[in-house]
Parts: sequence; C-alpha cells; structure tokens
Amino acid sequence: MFLALFAVTFVASAILGGINEATKSAIVKADLEQQNIAIATILPAFSYLGTSFKVLPAGETDSLQFFPAFSKDSILVGTAIKSYSRKGFSGLILVMVGLTPEGNISGFKILEHKETPGLGSKMAQWFSDKNKPKQYVIGKNPEITNFTVVKDGGSIDAITAATISSRAFLECVKRAHTAWKSNRSNQLIPATTVKAEPSKEGGAQ
Repeated sequence: MFLALFAVTFVASAILGGINEATKSAIVKADLEQQNIAIATILPAFSYLGTSFKVLPAGETDSLQFFPAFSKDSILVGTAIKSYSRKGFSGLILVMVGLTPEGNISGFKILEHKETPGLGSKMAQWFSDKNKPKQYVIGKNPEITNFTVVKDGGSIDAITAATISSRAFLECVKRAHTAWKSNRSNQLIPATTVKAEPSKEGGAQ
C-alpha cells in the first residue's frame, strides 16, 4: 500500500512538473506579447525599440524597466517605462507609462492590479477620459501639472470612492517620470534588442 501510494505521488509530481515546463515558455511568450502591445499602444508611432534597460531609483528596492522607441532615422520618439506602486488598495499595481522626449505623458497601460471592481479597477477609463480634463492625464507633464489628487492639494481628480487607488496610480506615473528625468542619456542608444510591432497611434490605454 505504501509503495502504491508512493508510486502514485511520484507519477503525479512528474506529470505536474512536465506540464509546468511545457507551459513556462508559452507564459513567457504571452507576457512578452502583452508587453509589446502595451508599448506600441501608449507611444507615438515608432519603427523599432532600442536597448531596454533597468533603473533602480534611489532609496527603492525594485527597478523600473525602460523601453526607448525610435523612428526609422534613429531619432528618439518616446520611452515606455514599466513602473509600479505597492500602495494600491489591494497592493501592487503595475503600469506601463509612455513619455515623449519632452516629458509629456503619451499614454499608459495598466498591466496588473487587484483593485476593487467598479472602483479602483476604473483607473484606465478614469484617467483617460478626454471629456474630464481634471482627471485626464495624457498630454500632461508632471513637471508642470501636480500629479497628486486634489484631496491632497494636487491637480488631478481622484476616482470617486477610490482615492487610495488613485494615489497609487499617480505614484506609478510620477515614479516613471522621475526616473526618466534622471536617465535621459541612456534612452538615446538606438541598438535594437527588443522586437515590437510599430505603433500606429499613441495615447490609448
């Protein structure tokens, strides 16, 4: 009986291990595709991505990932930055933030969150509503506009009944912009190391 139970456990473990190995590459590929779609969606039209790199902000424990994008003439047209906040209502929020060479927000894509459905989960729609200029962040520059919720003395309207989620989202954007300012020279390296489809329009979520 003991041997039979051991054999069943061993076979089950082997099968699970095999499934995990078989699906690992597919998961990695899917994540890369999602990342490339996000980059292409939030940046102005570009021909290719340059060398991606990571930046660890001062006093932080987690890095931000940069994806500079170039025209066919190797001119920087924008940079996508994978940013984060751990201060969401339900913890971690990951956002891909697009920035023009002037530092304006060209777009954003929410990559991961566990915020409350119907409240904090409305981040993408709320902060991209062109009809609500006080909550619309695209086209604005954190050096000119105070990217803090109005309740805290800033210029951006928070999501109704979801101030914590709003603060976390804006922290993601500000963290990306601050790192962008400190690493402008690194974004000018045009060597292609990341493949992505050329974007057709920027500023979407």
